Parts: sequence; C-alpha cells; structure tokens
Amino acid sequence: MSIIFVLIPLLAALAIFAGFKARFTALCASTLTLFFGGGCLFCWDHPVWGIAPQILSKPAIHLSLGFFDGMSVVMVLLSVIVLFTATMSGKCPEGKEKLWYGSIMLIGAGALGAFLSTDLFFFYAFHELALIPTFLMIGMLGSGERKEAAWKITIYLAFGSIILLAGLIGLVGASGSESWLFSDLLASSIDPAAQKWIAILLIVGFGVLISLFPFHSWAAPAYAAAPAPVAMLHAGVLKKFGLYGLFRLYPMVAEGMQAWLGLLIVLLLGNILWVGFVTINQKRLDYMLGNSSVMHMGYIFLAFAALISAGSLEANPLALPGAVILMFAHGVSIALLFMLTDTIRRKTGTVELAELGGLAKAAPRLAFLFGLAGMASIGLPGLANFSGEVLVFLSGFHEYKGGALGCVQVATVLALWGVVISAVYMLRAFRQTFQGPAVAATHSDRVKDFGPFCQIPAAILALALLVVGLYPNSLLNLLKGGDSTPSTEPATEAPAE
Repeated sequence: MSIIFVLIPLLAALAIFAGFKARFTALCASTLTLFFGGGCLFCWDHPVWGIAPQILSKPAIHLSLGFFDGMSVVMVLLSVIVLFTATMSGKCPEGKEKLWYGSIMLIGAGALGAFLSTDLFFFYAFHELALIPTFLMIGMLGSGERKEAAWKITIYLAFGSIILLAGLIGLVGASGSESWLFSDLLASSIDPAAQKWIAILLIVGFGVLISLFPFHSWAAPAYAAAPAPVAMLHAGVLKKFGLYGLFRLYPMVAEGMQAWLGLLIVLLLGNILWVGFVTINQKRLDYMLGNSSVMHMGYIFLAFAALISAGSLEANPLALPGAVILMFAHGVSIALLFMLTDTIRRKTGTVELAELGGLAKAAPRLAFLFGLAGMASIGLPGLANFSGEVLVFLSGFHEYKGGALGCVQVATVLALWGVVISAVYMLRAFRQTFQGPAVAATHSDRVKDFGPFCQIPAAILALALLVVGLYPNSLLNLLKGGDSTPSTEPATEAPAE
C-alpha cells in the first residue's frame, strides 16, 4: 500500500502533462499524500504498507516499498509536508504551468520513493528521478544566473551520484548477497578491508549530494536561482537523502567508517565554521539562506561522527534520534525561509539586504513568520531545531568519562560556536529586512502582507516547528516504536480453518 505515496504524485504529473488543470491536479495530489502521510503515523508498522514484487531475478532486485523503521516514517512525513506547502508556494510563470507543477510532482514522487524503498537499487533510482526535474526547473524557470547554476548543480550532483553508485555496487558485491534488499544486506558480513574503501566512496558520494565541505559550492547558487518550490523541496527534503543513506547503510560498513573518522570531523567542521563565516559575509538573503543550509548539514554529520566513534547504534543511542529530529527540523525551517524569501522578492523586487528595510510595519505577519523560522534555524528553545541540536551535542559527549577530550568531543565544542555564528547572520538579516527605516527601493509603504492563501502553507510549516519543538517525543516515539525490520511483505489473508 505504500506505493500510493509514489503513484499519487507520479500519476498527477502524467495527468498534468496530458492536459489536466495543472494547479488543481497538483494541489489534489499533494493534499492526498499529506492525508496519507498523517494517517500512516498511527499504523506505519502494519504489514499492509509493504510491497515487494521482484523486478529482476539475478541479481535479485525488488520494487520493495515500505516503512523500514521509524526513521523512514519521519522522512516521509517531512516529504509530504514540504511537498504540499511547495505546491502552494511560488508564482508560476504564465504559460509554464505544465512544467512547473509537473516537475514539483515528479520531485515529490522521487523523494517519497527513495525514503520508502527497502531495496538499494530503487533507493538510488528514485533519488535520481527527482534530480532530473530539479535541473530543468532551475535552468528553464529559475532567476538570475540560472543556466550557470543549473550546469553547476548538474555537474556536481552527477559526479556525486557516479561515485555513490560505485560505492553501492561495491557494497552489494562485497556482501556476497545476490539480493539488493536492505534486510538481506544487513544480514550479510563484509570484510573489514573492503569496508574501508566502500566507506570512503559512500562518504564522498553522499557527501557531494549533501553539500559536505569542500563539495558544497553548488548549493547556494542553485538555491538562489531555483524557483521557490524547487529550493524548498531540494534543501528541505532531497538533501536529506544522503544523510538518511549514511545512517541506513552504516551498520554494513561500521568498521570501515572508523578509518575515516578524523577526515569526516575535519570536513564537518568546514561546514560549520568555514561556511558559517562565509554565510555571515553574504549580502543577499537567498545566498545567505543557501549557505546557511550547507552550514547546518555539519551538525547532522557531527551526530554521524559520534555514531562512528561509538561503533554501533546501540552504543550511542542519542546520535540517530538527534540526527533524525534535526533533519526534520532543518527541512521544515529552511523550506519556510525559502518560501518567505520568495515572497519578499515578489513584493519588493529585491533580496539584496542593503536594499531592504522596514517591512515589518507593512507586513507584520510576514515578519513574524520569518522571525519564527529564523529563530528555529539558530536553535531557539521551544522550536524543533533546538531539540535536534541538543541531542546532537549530547551525543558527542555520550562516551566521555572525564579526562582528556577525544576528537569527537573537541569537534562538538568547536561546533557550538556555530550557534553563535548562526545567531549573527540570522539576526542581522532580520534586522536589515524588517526593522529600521524603509529603503526607497523596497517601496515598503506599498508592500501588502500575506494573503489568506499564502498563509496556509506558512502556518503548516510553522506549526510543525512548534509541535516538534514543544513535544519532541512526537518524533522520538516513532523512532522507538515498532521493530527494526521492514514491513515489505504484502499482507496475506489467513487460511480458512
């Protein structure tokens, strides 16, 4: 039954390209996925969600979809929330409705398929499906230097995908398994020497897709040029594919990852500190948010480093929950920030910080929501990001027993400065955009506040930040619930007595 999450947006995209009303079809499809996503929270571990028809016999590849564990549920929930809000956001260029809404649906189908796949082949394939409309939307319907940004993101992500594919093929080959199912691969044993080279391929391959330093320079230009729905979906959802993949595949190459712990710590500190200072220096709101997104990936990598240092998921029970909550929180907050930035661009005609000012007086609801999302991104208590960051920092010291600090503890102490850096650039951006005297270029006296239709997606994202921030167990309980084996077998009726 989990295939409905993929079929709904996929069929909607086909219907749109066939001539159905684009906006109406996309809104109906995204609403349905949101409805099913909310419903699955209460029964995600039921076998009815599983589907696993065999596509190829040798090697054994299955279109295996289902909720592998609670982490899959959280990622699907993030995907359906951002897909729905992205569909309602932005302004479609006249005459481009088919490409605009059809691409949004394809990106959503790819993201949902990747997080639901319990077969390694389709896990990779669905992500690649989502990248194609992403490239097209940036290059054809983007703004600014859109063609350059589209080529840059295409080259970088294609490079990362090729390296990742080599790592995945090596992983399956070294396991000795003829099946690509996660459950079969997890049950196999890989030689530690092979684990080492497979681990570096996974780190680099996934790292490029996540914008791990120094493979990060594609992100900010791409998000600045991308239409708002694409920036929301890629930064908020698709970028989490790499992090999800690292945590999912970690048990298969746990020993091999140990060899690269020092390198990973250096790179993640590059994300937090180097990119953090780059973010402070940005003069445009969209570039600032793009670099901010890159910076915050470093915190999730810190949780992964803490996990590697511990040696197993059981040895550090805080690392995975902290990373999952922060992935969800970052996805929601950055989606909201990109949506609001696009609103500012359309209302004022600019996102140059020097040309903005005084918008809070004319658009108080816009100012409040931007402030809420900004405070969430810098880790204000009571909002979702804070819960994730606290768990991540605690995971870095989970093994500490006193005495000299280990490399993960040193990295955690240095990473704490990222909170200060985040506060500097986000508070400065809010002040320059919404406070102080109005700058003539913005015509703030003529700027209108959010209309009712625009408030709906913003309110949904803001509500998600508040619910998880005030009650993080809403997600943590999903990670504890159920067992660790996937529900991929189709439900069957019991034989009659």
